[in-house]
Amino acid sequence: MEPSRTIELLWSRIQARDWSGVGELLADDLVVEWPVSAERIRGRENFIRVNAEYPEGWSIKVLRIVASGNDVVSEVEVPHETMGVFRVASFWTVCDGLVARGCEYWTERGEAPSPAWRAPYVERI
Repeated sequence: MEPSRTIELLWSRIQARDWSGVGELLADDLVVEWPVSAERIRGRENFIRVNAEYPEGWSIKVLRIVASGNDVVSEVEVPHETMGVFRVASFWTVCDGLVARGCEYWTERGEAPSPAWRAPYVERI
């Protein structure tokens, strides 16, 4: 299976809450880092539990997936009914059809304040 297809399936199965299906796509010794919150998730089961235990009310919209060899980048929007809209840029390494490593940058839309000096050069989205 192409690495980009592995990541398409990963997001699709997370959206479907198909946790056993998610597990089929992950290496046993998976490591995923979340630099924004300074956390590291080690192992397939921990990654599944972090996602499965997240408070309900969310959905996933895949905006793009770009692959080069075993490296895959995905950009995803995750609106939540009560917590707001999140964006995630994920950098994945897929080996032999399994996600082996990831580094994800999760942010809430508009979370970082825009400095006043940039106002003449930008528009709000």
